Amino acid sequence: MKLLSPLTAGALHLPNRILMAPLTRCRADADHVPTALMAEYYAQRASSGLIITEATMVIEGNSSFWMEPGIYSEAQVAGWRGVTDAVHAKGGQIVLQIWHGGRACHPLLNGGAQPVAPSAIPIVGDEVHTPEGKKPYVTPRELRDDEIPGIVAGFKKAAENAKAAGFDGVEVHGANGYLLDEFLRDGANKRRGPYGGPIENRARLMLEVVDAVIGVWGADRVGLRISPLNSYNSMIDSDPVGITRYIAEQASARGLAFLHVMRSDFLQTQSGDVMTHARKHFVGVLVGNMGYTAEEAEQAIEDGKLDAVAFGTGFLANPDLPARIAAKAALNAPDPATFYSPGPKGYTDYPAMVV
Repeated sequence: MKLLSPLTAGALHLPNRILMAPLTRCRADADHVPTALMAEYYAQRASSGLIITEATMVIEGNSSFWMEPGIYSEAQVAGWRGVTDAVHAKGGQIVLQIWHGGRACHPLLNGGAQPVAPSAIPIVGDEVHTPEGKKPYVTPRELRDDEIPGIVAGFKKAAENAKAAGFDGVEVHGANGYLLDEFLRDGANKRRGPYGGPIENRARLMLEVVDAVIGVWGADRVGLRISPLNSYNSMIDSDPVGITRYIAEQASARGLAFLHVMRSDFLQTQSGDVMTHARKHFVGVLVGNMGYTAEEAEQAIEDGKLDAVAFGTGFLANPDLPARIAAKAALNAPDPATFYSPGPKGYTDYPAMVV
Protein backbone atom coordinates (compact mmCIF):
# COMPACT_ATOMS: atom_id res chain seq x y z
CA MET A 1 0.00 0.00 0.00
CA LYS A 2 1.15 3.54 -0.74
CA LEU A 3 -0.12 4.53 2.71
CA LEU A 4 2.41 2.16 4.26
CA SER A 5 5.38 3.35 2.19
CA PRO A 6 8.08 5.65 3.60
CA LEU A 7 8.01 9.39 3.00
CA THR A 8 10.61 12.14 3.37
CA ALA A 9 9.15 15.45 4.54
CA GLY A 10 12.00 17.92 4.76
CA ALA A 11 14.35 16.55 7.41
CA LEU A 12 11.69 14.13 8.66
CA HIS A 13 11.96 10.56 7.39
CA LEU A 14 8.57 8.95 8.01
CA PRO A 15 8.03 5.17 8.03
CA ASN A 16 4.51 5.52 6.61
CA ARG A 17 2.05 8.11 5.35
CA ILE A 18 -0.60 7.56 8.04
CA LEU A 19 -0.19 10.65 10.20
CA MET A 20 -1.90 11.34 13.50
CA ALA A 21 -3.86 14.58 13.22
CA PRO A 22 -3.84 17.11 16.08
CA LEU A 23 -6.64 16.24 18.51
CA THR A 24 -7.51 18.41 21.51
CA ARG A 25 -8.12 16.07 24.44
CA CYS A 26 -7.96 18.33 27.56
CA ARG A 27 -5.89 15.97 29.72
CA ALA A 28 -3.23 18.44 30.89
CA ASP A 29 -3.20 19.54 34.53
CA ALA A 30 -4.58 22.80 35.91
CA ASP A 31 -1.35 24.65 35.04
CA HIS A 32 -1.49 23.35 31.45
CA VAL A 33 1.37 20.94 32.14
CA PRO A 34 1.41 17.69 30.12
CA THR A 35 0.91 14.60 32.27
CA ALA A 36 2.14 11.01 32.43
CA LEU A 37 -1.25 9.96 31.07
CA MET A 38 -0.60 12.08 27.99
CA ALA A 39 2.79 10.41 27.54
CA GLU A 40 1.09 7.02 27.62
CA TYR A 41 -1.54 8.15 25.10
CA TYR A 42 0.94 9.46 22.56
CA ALA A 43 3.34 6.53 22.99
CA GLN A 44 0.47 4.14 22.25
CA ARG A 45 0.21 5.83 18.83
CA ALA A 46 3.94 5.85 18.00
CA SER A 47 3.42 3.65 14.92
CA SER A 48 2.02 6.72 13.15
CA GLY A 49 4.22 8.01 10.35
CA LEU A 50 4.24 11.26 12.34
CA ILE A 51 2.34 12.37 15.43
CA ILE A 52 1.12 15.97 15.35
CA THR A 53 0.19 16.94 18.90
CA GLU A 54 -2.89 18.70 20.08
CA ALA A 55 -2.98 22.49 19.91
CA THR A 56 -0.57 23.87 22.50
CA MET A 57 -0.61 27.40 23.95
CA VAL A 58 2.37 29.55 23.07
CA ILE A 59 1.59 32.42 25.46
CA GLU A 60 0.21 32.28 28.99
CA GLY A 61 -3.34 33.57 29.45
CA ASN A 62 -4.73 32.42 26.12
CA SER A 63 -6.63 29.27 27.05
CA SER A 64 -9.56 28.15 24.90
CA PHE A 65 -10.16 24.63 26.24
CA TRP A 66 -9.57 24.88 30.02
CA MET A 67 -7.24 21.85 30.36
CA GLU A 68 -5.18 22.06 27.18
CA PRO A 69 -1.36 22.00 27.37
CA GLY A 70 1.04 24.91 27.05
CA ILE A 71 4.70 25.28 26.10
CA TYR A 72 5.59 28.59 27.80
CA SER A 73 6.78 27.39 31.25
CA GLU A 74 9.68 25.24 32.43
CA ALA A 75 7.22 22.78 33.96
CA GLN A 76 5.42 22.42 30.63
CA VAL A 77 8.70 21.84 28.80
CA ALA A 78 9.55 19.13 31.30
CA GLY A 79 6.11 17.57 30.95
CA TRP A 80 6.41 17.50 27.17
CA ARG A 81 9.89 15.98 27.50
CA GLY A 82 8.19 13.04 29.18
CA VAL A 83 5.90 12.73 26.17
CA THR A 84 8.61 12.95 23.53
CA ASP A 85 10.84 10.49 25.40
CA ALA A 86 7.96 8.00 25.57
CA VAL A 87 7.20 8.35 21.85
CA HIS A 88 10.85 8.07 20.85
CA ALA A 89 11.29 5.00 23.04
CA LYS A 90 8.62 3.33 20.89
CA GLY A 91 10.37 4.39 17.68
CA GLY A 92 7.93 7.18 16.84
CA GLN A 93 8.33 10.79 15.72
CA ILE A 94 6.36 13.72 17.08
CA VAL A 95 5.96 17.41 16.24
CA LEU A 96 4.34 20.03 18.45
CA GLN A 97 1.42 22.05 17.12
CA ILE A 98 1.88 25.60 18.41
CA TRP A 99 -1.16 27.82 18.72
CA HIS A 100 -2.83 31.00 19.94
CA GLY A 101 -6.58 30.80 20.58
CA GLY A 102 -7.38 34.40 19.68
CA ARG A 103 -11.06 35.25 20.06
CA ALA A 104 -11.87 31.64 21.02
CA CYS A 105 -10.35 32.32 24.44
CA HIS A 106 -12.61 33.31 27.36
CA PRO A 107 -12.13 35.52 30.44
CA LEU A 108 -13.19 32.69 32.80
CA LEU A 109 -10.27 30.63 31.51
CA ASN A 110 -7.74 33.44 31.65
CA GLY A 111 -8.05 35.37 34.90
CA GLY A 112 -10.66 37.72 33.52
CA ALA A 113 -8.59 38.87 30.54
CA GLN A 114 -10.49 39.84 27.41
CA PRO A 115 -9.46 37.77 24.38
CA VAL A 116 -7.69 39.41 21.45
CA ALA A 117 -8.37 39.18 17.73
CA PRO A 118 -7.77 41.05 14.46
CA SER A 119 -11.17 42.74 14.82
CA ALA A 120 -13.74 43.11 17.60
CA ILE A 121 -16.03 40.41 16.22
CA PRO A 122 -17.17 37.58 18.52
CA ILE A 123 -17.80 33.91 17.80
CA VAL A 124 -21.57 33.34 17.69
CA GLY A 125 -23.83 30.31 17.75
CA ASP A 126 -21.62 28.27 20.06
CA GLU A 127 -20.38 28.20 23.65
CA VAL A 128 -17.08 27.47 25.36
CA HIS A 129 -16.43 25.05 28.25
CA THR A 130 -15.36 26.91 31.41
CA PRO A 131 -15.03 26.04 35.12
CA GLU A 132 -18.53 27.54 35.50
CA GLY A 133 -20.04 25.45 32.70
CA LYS A 134 -20.64 26.33 29.08
CA LYS A 135 -20.66 30.07 28.41
CA PRO A 136 -21.13 32.27 25.32
CA TYR A 137 -18.00 33.64 23.72
CA VAL A 138 -17.28 37.32 24.44
CA THR A 139 -16.41 40.14 22.08
CA PRO A 140 -12.62 40.25 21.68
CA ARG A 141 -10.38 43.28 21.81
CA GLU A 142 -8.78 44.29 18.52
CA LEU A 143 -5.02 43.87 18.70
CA ARG A 144 -3.01 47.03 18.08
CA ASP A 145 -0.34 46.86 15.39
CA ASP A 146 2.34 47.53 18.01
CA GLU A 147 1.22 44.44 19.99
CA ILE A 148 1.68 42.05 17.08
CA PRO A 149 5.48 41.66 17.41
CA GLY A 150 4.82 40.25 20.89
CA ILE A 151 2.60 37.55 19.38
CA VAL A 152 5.34 36.61 16.92
CA ALA A 153 7.88 36.54 19.74
CA GLY A 154 5.59 34.22 21.71
CA PHE A 155 5.51 31.74 18.85
CA LYS A 156 9.29 31.95 18.47
CA LYS A 157 9.82 31.24 22.18
CA ALA A 158 7.37 28.33 21.94
CA ALA A 159 9.41 26.92 19.05
CA GLU A 160 12.57 27.20 21.17
CA ASN A 161 10.82 25.47 24.06
CA ALA A 162 9.60 22.71 21.72
CA LYS A 163 13.21 22.05 20.77
CA ALA A 164 14.18 21.92 24.45
CA ALA A 165 11.34 19.45 25.04
CA GLY A 166 12.75 17.02 22.48
CA PHE A 167 10.27 17.35 19.64
CA ASP A 168 11.21 16.45 16.07
CA GLY A 169 9.73 19.66 14.68
CA VAL A 170 6.70 21.93 14.94
CA GLU A 171 3.46 22.59 13.13
CA VAL A 172 2.14 26.16 13.12
CA HIS A 173 -1.62 26.09 13.72
CA GLY A 174 -3.14 28.43 11.14
CA ALA A 175 -6.59 26.80 11.03
CA ASN A 176 -10.03 26.45 12.62
CA GLY A 177 -10.78 30.02 13.61
CA TYR A 178 -7.93 30.67 16.01
CA LEU A 179 -5.72 33.76 15.96
CA LEU A 180 -3.63 33.20 12.82
CA ASP A 181 -6.65 31.98 10.86
CA GLU A 182 -8.69 34.93 12.15
CA PHE A 183 -6.16 37.30 10.62
CA LEU A 184 -6.06 35.30 7.38
CA ARG A 185 -9.77 35.15 6.55
CA ASP A 186 -11.75 38.25 5.67
CA GLY A 187 -14.86 37.21 7.60
CA ALA A 188 -12.99 37.76 10.87
CA ASN A 189 -10.43 40.38 9.80
CA LYS A 190 -11.97 43.78 9.08
CA ARG A 191 -8.98 45.86 10.18
CA ARG A 192 -7.07 48.47 8.19
CA GLY A 193 -3.33 48.93 7.96
CA PRO A 194 -0.50 46.42 7.41
CA TYR A 195 -2.47 43.44 8.77
CA GLY A 196 -5.82 44.02 7.10
CA GLY A 197 -7.35 44.37 3.67
CA PRO A 198 -5.77 42.37 0.80
CA ILE A 199 -4.63 38.78 1.26
CA GLU A 200 -0.97 39.85 1.38
CA ASN A 201 -1.75 41.86 4.52
CA ARG A 202 -4.13 39.38 6.12
CA ALA A 203 -1.56 36.59 5.73
CA ARG A 204 1.25 38.76 7.13
CA LEU A 205 0.97 37.61 10.76
CA MET A 206 0.83 33.92 9.82
CA LEU A 207 3.90 34.24 7.63
CA GLU A 208 5.79 36.32 10.20
CA VAL A 209 5.15 33.54 12.69
CA VAL A 210 6.25 30.88 10.20
CA ASP A 211 9.45 32.81 9.48
CA ALA A 212 10.21 33.21 13.18
CA VAL A 213 9.74 29.49 13.75
CA ILE A 214 11.91 28.68 10.73
CA GLY A 215 14.60 30.78 12.40
CA VAL A 216 14.56 28.33 15.30
CA TRP A 217 14.08 25.00 13.54
CA GLY A 218 14.92 25.47 9.88
CA ALA A 219 12.17 25.19 7.28
CA ASP A 220 12.71 21.44 6.87
CA ARG A 221 11.26 20.73 10.34
CA VAL A 222 8.32 23.14 10.18
CA GLY A 223 4.80 22.43 8.94
CA LEU A 224 1.73 24.67 8.58
CA ARG A 225 -1.94 23.74 8.93
CA ILE A 226 -4.74 25.70 7.24
CA SER A 227 -8.52 25.25 6.90
CA PRO A 228 -9.73 27.53 4.08
CA LEU A 229 -13.28 26.14 4.05
CA ASN A 230 -13.94 25.38 7.71
CA SER A 231 -16.73 27.52 9.21
CA TYR A 232 -16.05 26.32 12.77
CA ASN A 233 -15.69 29.25 15.22
CA SER A 234 -17.82 31.52 12.98
CA MET A 235 -15.26 31.56 10.17
CA ILE A 236 -15.75 32.35 6.50
CA ASP A 237 -13.74 33.85 3.65
CA SER A 238 -14.92 35.37 0.39
CA ASP A 239 -12.22 33.54 -1.61
CA PRO A 240 -11.09 30.26 0.03
CA VAL A 241 -9.39 29.11 -3.18
CA GLY A 242 -7.47 32.37 -3.34
CA ILE A 243 -6.15 32.11 0.20
CA THR A 244 -5.25 28.46 -0.39
CA ARG A 245 -3.27 29.40 -3.47
CA TYR A 246 -1.48 32.29 -1.75
CA ILE A 247 -0.53 30.35 1.38
CA ALA A 248 0.56 27.34 -0.70
CA GLU A 249 2.82 29.57 -2.78
CA GLN A 250 4.30 31.21 0.30
CA ALA A 251 4.82 27.88 2.07
CA SER A 252 6.46 26.48 -1.04
CA ALA A 253 8.80 29.46 -1.36
CA ARG A 254 9.93 28.88 2.21
CA GLY A 255 10.58 25.17 1.68
CA LEU A 256 8.38 23.98 4.53
CA ALA A 257 8.55 20.30 5.49
CA PHE A 258 4.82 19.94 4.84
CA LEU A 259 1.59 21.81 4.24
CA HIS A 260 -1.38 20.32 6.11
CA VAL A 261 -4.74 21.22 4.56
CA MET A 262 -8.16 20.56 6.03
CA ARG A 263 -10.20 19.95 2.90
CA SER A 264 -13.75 20.66 4.06
CA ASP A 265 -16.02 22.18 6.69
CA PHE A 266 -16.87 20.63 10.07
CA LEU A 267 -20.32 22.22 9.86
CA GLN A 268 -20.83 21.50 6.14
CA THR A 269 -21.99 25.02 5.35
CA GLN A 270 -19.15 25.84 2.96
CA SER A 271 -17.87 23.68 0.13
CA GLY A 272 -15.32 23.76 -2.65
CA ASP A 273 -12.12 22.15 -3.89
CA VAL A 274 -9.07 23.57 -2.16
CA MET A 275 -6.89 20.45 -2.35
CA THR A 276 -6.34 20.72 -6.10
CA HIS A 277 -5.05 24.26 -5.69
CA ALA A 278 -2.87 23.34 -2.72
CA ARG A 279 -1.32 20.55 -4.78
CA LYS A 280 -0.74 22.84 -7.77
CA HIS A 281 0.93 25.64 -5.82
CA PHE A 282 2.83 23.84 -3.05
CA VAL A 283 6.00 22.06 -4.10
CA GLY A 284 6.54 19.75 -1.15
CA VAL A 285 4.77 17.20 1.01
CA LEU A 286 1.02 17.86 0.99
CA VAL A 287 -0.98 16.34 3.84
CA GLY A 288 -4.75 16.01 3.52
CA ASN A 289 -7.17 15.86 6.44
CA MET A 290 -10.89 15.52 7.22
CA GLY A 291 -13.01 12.47 6.58
CA TYR A 292 -10.61 10.32 4.57
CA THR A 293 -11.11 6.58 4.70
CA ALA A 294 -8.06 4.40 4.25
CA GLU A 295 -9.30 3.49 0.77
CA GLU A 296 -9.77 7.09 -0.32
CA ALA A 297 -6.43 8.09 1.18
CA GLU A 298 -4.68 5.27 -0.67
CA GLN A 299 -6.24 6.29 -3.98
CA ALA A 300 -5.45 9.98 -3.48
CA ILE A 301 -1.78 9.17 -2.86
CA GLU A 302 -1.74 6.76 -5.79
CA ASP A 303 -3.15 9.51 -8.02
CA GLY A 304 -0.58 12.05 -6.83
CA LYS A 305 -3.20 14.31 -5.25
CA LEU A 306 -1.58 14.02 -1.81
CA ASP A 307 1.55 12.66 -0.18
CA ALA A 308 0.07 11.68 3.21
CA VAL A 309 -3.18 11.79 5.16
CA ALA A 310 -3.69 12.86 8.78
CA PHE A 311 -6.32 10.75 10.54
CA GLY A 312 -8.11 12.20 13.55
CA THR A 313 -10.80 10.13 15.26
CA GLY A 314 -9.43 7.02 13.55
CA PHE A 315 -6.23 7.39 15.55
CA LEU A 316 -8.08 8.53 18.65
CA ALA A 317 -9.92 5.22 18.86
CA ASN A 318 -7.27 2.96 17.29
CA PRO A 319 -3.80 3.34 18.77
CA ASP A 320 -2.48 0.81 16.23
CA LEU A 321 -4.19 2.34 13.20
CA PRO A 322 -1.41 1.59 10.66
CA ALA A 323 -1.46 -2.12 11.60
CA ARG A 324 -5.23 -2.22 11.31
CA ILE A 325 -5.14 -0.56 7.90
CA ALA A 326 -2.45 -2.99 6.73
CA ALA A 327 -4.53 -5.95 7.92
CA LYS A 328 -7.82 -4.46 6.67
CA ALA A 329 -9.09 -5.09 10.18
CA ALA A 330 -12.17 -3.62 11.83
CA LEU A 331 -11.75 -0.31 13.64
CA ASN A 332 -12.77 0.63 17.16
CA ALA A 333 -15.56 3.20 17.20
CA PRO A 334 -14.68 6.52 18.91
CA ASP A 335 -16.72 7.64 21.91
CA PRO A 336 -17.46 11.38 21.58
CA ALA A 337 -18.66 11.55 25.20
CA THR A 338 -15.06 11.07 26.36
CA PHE A 339 -13.24 13.25 23.83
CA TYR A 340 -12.63 16.03 26.40
CA SER A 341 -13.35 14.32 29.73
CA PRO A 342 -10.61 13.78 32.34
CA GLY A 343 -8.86 10.51 33.01
CA PRO A 344 -8.02 7.39 30.99
CA LYS A 345 -11.55 6.42 29.94
CA GLY A 346 -11.88 6.99 26.22
CA TYR A 347 -8.25 8.08 26.12
CA THR A 348 -5.76 5.32 26.82
CA ASP A 349 -8.17 2.37 27.12
CA TYR A 350 -8.99 1.77 23.44
CA PRO A 351 -7.77 -1.78 22.72
CA ALA A 352 -5.11 -2.68 20.20
CA MET A 353 -5.88 -5.26 17.54
CA VAL A 354 -5.66 -8.87 18.66
CA VAL A 355 -3.00 -10.56 16.54
